[in-house]
Amino acid sequence: MIIEINNLTFKTIIGILDFERKKEQEVIVNLKLKYNYKKNHFLDYVNLKDLIISHLQTKKYELLEDALIGLEKEIIKNFKIKYLYIKITKPEILQDCVVSLANEWHYQVS
Repeated sequence: MIIEINNLTFKTIIGILDFERKKEQEVIVNLKLKYNYKKNHFLDYVNLKDLIISHLQTKKYELLEDALIGLEKEIIKNFKIKYLYIKITKPEILQDCVVSLANEWHYQVS
């Protein structure tokens, strides 16, 4: 099965610039993951959504790279998955473009 979370939008502290460390800014998270569905074994996407928000708001990362790696580790610690794609977007950081960072991971799951 594949779960996608698209355009999960919330505010958090993320970035290395002085103003980014003081004031929350909007981030948008897009995520796609695959897992083995078996009868009575499903992945609760509400828990997944809540984990994403809680993790990024608690950790207050400086770099998007570290945010992606930290979020990936938190997800695989809590969910048994085969594939994960995460993209974090900071829509307000630059006036003339939207900046995003993404990565994907593959796992061996039985």
